[in-house]
Amino acid sequence: MLIDSHAHLEMREFDRDREAVIRRAESAGVDLIITVGTTLDDCGKAISIAAKYKAVYAAIGIHPHEVKSIGQSTYDELKVMAKREKVVAFGEIGLDFFRNLSPRDVQVRRFGEQLELAWEIGLPIIIHDREAHRETLEMLKSWKGVQGGVVHCFSGDDRMARKCLDMGFHISIPGAVTFGKSDTLQGVVRNIPLTSLLLETDAPYLTPHPFRGKRNEPAYIIHTAQKVAEIKGLSFDELAYVTSQNTKNVFRIA
Repeated sequence: MLIDSHAHLEMREFDRDREAVIRRAESAGVDLIITVGTTLDDCGKAISIAAKYKAVYAAIGIHPHEVKSIGQSTYDELKVMAKREKVVAFGEIGLDFFRNLSPRDVQVRRFGEQLELAWEIGLPIIIHDREAHRETLEMLKSWKGVQGGVVHCFSGDDRMARKCLDMGFHISIPGAVTFGKSDTLQGVVRNIPLTSLLLETDAPYLTPHPFRGKRNEPAYIIHTAQKVAEIKGLSFDELAYVTSQNTKNVFRIA
Protein backbone atom coordinates (compact mmCIF):
# COMPACT_ATOMS: atom_id res chain seq x y z
CA MET A 1 0.00 0.00 0.00
CA LEU A 2 1.16 3.50 -0.87
CA ILE A 3 -0.49 6.87 -0.34
CA ASP A 4 0.26 9.99 -2.35
CA SER A 5 -0.27 12.56 0.38
CA HIS A 6 -0.18 15.57 -1.96
CA ALA A 7 -1.15 15.83 -5.62
CA HIS A 8 -3.11 18.27 -7.77
CA LEU A 9 -5.45 16.09 -9.81
CA GLU A 10 -7.83 19.04 -10.11
CA MET A 11 -5.38 21.02 -12.24
CA ARG A 12 -5.91 21.40 -15.97
CA GLU A 13 -2.85 19.26 -16.70
CA PHE A 14 -5.05 16.24 -15.89
CA ASP A 15 -8.24 17.32 -17.63
CA ARG A 16 -7.67 15.09 -20.64
CA ASP A 17 -6.82 11.82 -18.86
CA ARG A 18 -7.66 12.18 -15.15
CA GLU A 19 -9.41 8.83 -14.87
CA ALA A 20 -6.57 7.02 -16.62
CA VAL A 21 -4.08 8.69 -14.24
CA ILE A 22 -6.05 7.45 -11.22
CA ARG A 23 -6.28 3.94 -12.68
CA ARG A 24 -2.53 3.86 -13.34
CA ALA A 25 -1.93 4.86 -9.74
CA GLU A 26 -4.14 2.04 -8.50
CA SER A 27 -2.31 -0.44 -10.76
CA ALA A 28 1.00 0.76 -9.31
CA GLY A 29 -0.20 0.07 -5.76
CA VAL A 30 -1.25 3.59 -4.79
CA ASP A 31 -4.40 3.08 -2.75
CA LEU A 32 -5.14 6.68 -1.74
CA ILE A 33 -4.42 10.14 -3.16
CA ILE A 34 -4.96 13.49 -1.47
CA THR A 35 -5.73 16.09 -4.13
CA VAL A 36 -5.03 19.60 -2.91
CA GLY A 37 -6.90 22.69 -4.12
CA THR A 38 -5.04 25.97 -4.48
CA THR A 39 -7.84 28.35 -5.54
CA LEU A 40 -11.55 28.39 -4.71
CA ASP A 41 -12.40 26.96 -8.13
CA ASP A 42 -9.81 24.22 -7.84
CA CYS A 43 -10.95 23.40 -4.30
CA GLY A 44 -14.40 22.81 -5.73
CA LYS A 45 -12.93 20.57 -8.42
CA ALA A 46 -10.91 18.64 -5.83
CA ILE A 47 -14.06 17.94 -3.82
CA SER A 48 -15.90 16.78 -6.94
CA ILE A 49 -13.05 14.44 -7.90
CA ALA A 50 -12.96 12.99 -4.38
CA ALA A 51 -16.71 12.38 -4.55
CA LYS A 52 -16.33 10.53 -7.85
CA TYR A 53 -13.33 8.31 -7.04
CA LYS A 54 -13.11 6.10 -3.98
CA ALA A 55 -9.31 6.39 -3.84
CA VAL A 56 -9.25 10.21 -3.75
CA TYR A 57 -9.63 12.60 -0.81
CA ALA A 58 -9.50 16.40 -0.91
CA ALA A 59 -7.78 19.30 0.82
CA ILE A 60 -8.91 22.92 0.51
CA GLY A 61 -7.15 26.25 0.94
CA ILE A 62 -5.66 29.18 -0.93
CA HIS A 63 -2.06 28.81 -2.11
CA PRO A 64 0.31 31.70 -1.32
CA HIS A 65 0.56 32.46 -5.04
CA GLU A 66 -3.20 33.08 -5.09
CA VAL A 67 -3.85 34.89 -1.80
CA LYS A 68 -3.81 38.28 -3.51
CA SER A 69 -7.21 37.31 -4.96
CA ILE A 70 -8.88 36.49 -1.62
CA GLY A 71 -12.12 38.44 -1.32
CA GLN A 72 -14.72 39.14 1.31
CA SER A 73 -16.58 35.86 0.77
CA THR A 74 -13.60 33.55 0.25
CA TYR A 75 -13.35 32.31 3.80
CA ASP A 76 -17.12 31.81 4.08
CA GLU A 77 -16.98 29.60 0.99
CA LEU A 78 -14.06 27.63 2.40
CA LYS A 79 -15.99 27.02 5.61
CA VAL A 80 -18.84 25.52 3.61
CA MET A 81 -16.42 23.38 1.59
CA ALA A 82 -14.76 22.11 4.76
CA LYS A 83 -17.98 20.36 5.72
CA ARG A 84 -18.10 18.31 2.54
CA GLU A 85 -17.48 14.59 2.69
CA LYS A 86 -13.86 13.46 2.16
CA VAL A 87 -12.32 16.87 2.88
CA VAL A 88 -9.46 15.91 5.20
CA ALA A 89 -7.15 18.94 5.42
CA PHE A 90 -6.82 22.69 5.08
CA GLY A 91 -4.12 23.71 2.67
CA GLU A 92 -1.95 24.19 1.00
CA ILE A 93 -1.37 27.45 2.83
CA GLY A 94 1.84 29.25 3.66
CA LEU A 95 4.53 31.46 2.19
CA ASP A 96 6.42 31.51 -1.10
CA PHE A 97 9.16 34.12 -1.13
CA PHE A 98 10.85 32.53 -4.16
CA ARG A 99 8.35 33.61 -6.81
CA ASN A 100 6.44 36.27 -4.84
CA LEU A 101 3.37 36.00 -7.08
CA SER A 102 1.47 37.62 -4.21
CA PRO A 103 3.17 40.48 -2.30
CA ARG A 104 5.02 39.28 0.78
CA ASP A 105 3.02 41.36 3.23
CA VAL A 106 -0.21 40.00 1.74
CA GLN A 107 1.11 36.45 1.98
CA VAL A 108 1.94 36.86 5.66
CA ARG A 109 -1.43 38.40 6.50
CA ARG A 110 -3.41 35.78 4.59
CA PHE A 111 -1.34 32.93 6.01
CA GLY A 112 -2.22 34.12 9.49
CA GLU A 113 -5.89 34.37 8.59
CA GLN A 114 -5.92 30.88 7.10
CA LEU A 115 -4.20 29.45 10.16
CA GLU A 116 -6.99 30.94 12.25
CA LEU A 117 -9.59 29.47 9.90
CA ALA A 118 -8.00 26.02 10.05
CA TRP A 119 -8.14 26.18 13.85
CA GLU A 120 -11.78 27.24 13.72
CA ILE A 121 -12.90 24.42 11.45
CA GLY A 122 -10.68 21.82 13.13
CA LEU A 123 -8.72 20.45 10.18
CA PRO A 124 -5.02 19.53 10.03
CA ILE A 125 -3.02 21.89 7.84
CA ILE A 126 -0.78 21.44 4.81
CA ILE A 127 2.04 23.98 4.75
CA HIS A 128 3.74 25.42 1.67
CA ASP A 129 7.14 26.95 2.48
CA ARG A 130 9.55 28.08 -0.20
CA GLU A 131 12.44 30.39 0.62
CA ALA A 132 10.56 31.51 3.75
CA HIS A 133 11.78 29.09 6.40
CA ARG A 134 12.26 31.57 9.24
CA GLU A 135 8.96 33.34 8.68
CA THR A 136 7.05 30.07 8.33
CA LEU A 137 8.46 28.70 11.58
CA GLU A 138 7.67 31.91 13.44
CA MET A 139 4.04 31.83 12.33
CA LEU A 140 3.61 28.15 13.12
CA LYS A 141 5.04 28.66 16.60
CA SER A 142 2.31 31.18 17.37
CA TRP A 143 -0.50 29.03 15.94
CA LYS A 144 -3.01 27.92 18.57
CA GLY A 145 -4.22 24.95 16.56
CA VAL A 146 -3.58 21.53 18.06
CA GLN A 147 -4.61 19.38 15.10
CA GLY A 148 -1.12 19.33 13.55
CA GLY A 149 -0.44 18.73 9.90
CA VAL A 150 2.27 18.43 7.28
CA VAL A 151 5.08 20.56 5.91
CA HIS A 152 4.69 19.51 2.31
CA CYS A 153 7.45 19.22 -0.27
CA PHE A 154 9.99 19.83 2.49
CA SER A 155 12.91 22.03 1.40
CA GLY A 156 14.60 22.87 4.70
CA ASP A 157 17.53 21.31 6.50
CA ASP A 158 17.88 19.01 9.52
CA ARG A 159 17.58 21.88 11.98
CA MET A 160 14.32 23.09 10.48
CA ALA A 161 12.97 19.55 10.27
CA ARG A 162 13.59 19.06 13.98
CA LYS A 163 11.77 22.28 14.80
CA CYS A 164 8.79 21.19 12.72
CA LEU A 165 8.71 17.82 14.47
CA ASP A 166 8.92 19.50 17.87
CA MET A 167 5.77 21.46 16.98
CA GLY A 168 3.96 18.25 16.09
CA PHE A 169 4.18 18.42 12.30
CA HIS A 170 5.06 15.67 9.86
CA ILE A 171 7.49 16.03 6.95
CA SER A 172 6.40 15.12 3.42
CA ILE A 173 9.05 13.97 0.96
CA PRO A 174 8.64 14.70 -2.78
CA GLY A 175 10.25 13.19 -5.85
CA ALA A 176 13.13 15.69 -5.55
CA VAL A 177 14.74 13.18 -3.15
CA THR A 178 15.63 11.11 -6.23
CA PHE A 179 17.58 13.95 -7.86
CA GLY A 180 21.34 13.77 -8.05
CA LYS A 181 21.91 17.00 -6.11
CA SER A 182 19.47 16.40 -3.23
CA ASP A 183 22.02 15.78 -0.48
CA THR A 184 20.28 18.05 2.05
CA LEU A 185 16.88 16.44 1.54
CA GLN A 186 18.36 12.97 1.63
CA GLY A 187 20.05 13.90 4.90
CA VAL A 188 16.71 14.99 6.34
CA VAL A 189 15.19 11.64 5.32
CA ARG A 190 18.09 9.77 6.89
CA ASN A 191 17.96 11.59 10.21
CA ILE A 192 14.31 12.03 11.14
CA PRO A 193 12.10 9.23 12.51
CA LEU A 194 10.25 7.07 10.02
CA THR A 195 7.05 7.75 11.97
CA SER A 196 7.32 11.42 10.98
CA LEU A 197 7.58 10.88 7.21
CA LEU A 198 4.95 11.10 4.47
CA LEU A 199 5.43 10.62 0.72
CA GLU A 200 4.04 12.82 -2.04
CA THR A 201 4.29 13.53 -5.75
CA ASP A 202 3.08 17.15 -5.87
CA ALA A 203 1.88 16.06 -9.32
CA PRO A 204 2.03 17.46 -11.95
CA TYR A 205 5.26 18.95 -10.57
CA LEU A 206 8.60 17.57 -9.28
CA THR A 207 8.65 14.39 -11.34
CA PRO A 208 11.11 11.88 -9.88
CA HIS A 209 13.94 10.14 -11.66
CA PRO A 210 13.73 8.37 -14.12
CA PHE A 211 10.77 10.38 -15.50
CA ARG A 212 12.15 13.83 -14.72
CA GLY A 213 11.11 16.32 -17.38
CA LYS A 214 7.71 14.72 -17.91
CA ARG A 215 4.41 15.46 -16.21
CA ASN A 216 4.35 13.90 -12.76
CA GLU A 217 1.48 11.66 -11.66
CA PRO A 218 0.63 9.63 -8.54
CA ALA A 219 1.84 6.31 -9.99
CA TYR A 220 5.39 7.68 -9.95
CA ILE A 221 5.43 7.82 -6.16
CA ILE A 222 6.85 4.30 -6.20
CA HIS A 223 10.20 5.78 -7.28
CA THR A 224 10.19 8.22 -4.36
CA ALA A 225 9.30 5.37 -2.02
CA GLN A 226 12.12 3.22 -3.36
CA LYS A 227 14.66 5.99 -2.80
CA VAL A 228 13.43 6.77 0.72
CA ALA A 229 13.49 3.05 1.60
CA GLU A 230 17.07 2.85 0.33
CA ILE A 231 18.14 5.87 2.39
CA LYS A 232 16.45 4.51 5.53
CA GLY A 233 17.81 0.99 5.03
CA LEU A 234 14.31 -0.51 4.94
CA SER A 235 12.39 -2.81 2.66
CA PHE A 236 10.01 -1.14 0.23
CA ASP A 237 7.03 -2.84 1.89
CA GLU A 238 7.94 -1.61 5.37
CA LEU A 239 8.49 1.94 4.15
CA ALA A 240 5.20 1.91 2.23
CA TYR A 241 3.24 0.55 5.18
CA VAL A 242 4.54 2.99 7.79
CA THR A 243 4.30 6.12 5.64
CA SER A 244 0.76 5.14 4.65
CA GLN A 245 -0.23 4.71 8.28
CA ASN A 246 1.34 8.08 9.06
CA THR A 247 -0.74 9.72 6.34
CA LYS A 248 -3.97 8.14 7.51
CA ASN A 249 -3.24 9.23 11.07
CA VAL A 250 -2.45 12.84 10.14
CA PHE A 251 -5.55 13.22 7.98
CA ARG A 252 -7.78 11.02 10.17
CA ILE A 253 -8.65 8.61 7.39
CA ALA A 254 -10.13 5.39 8.74
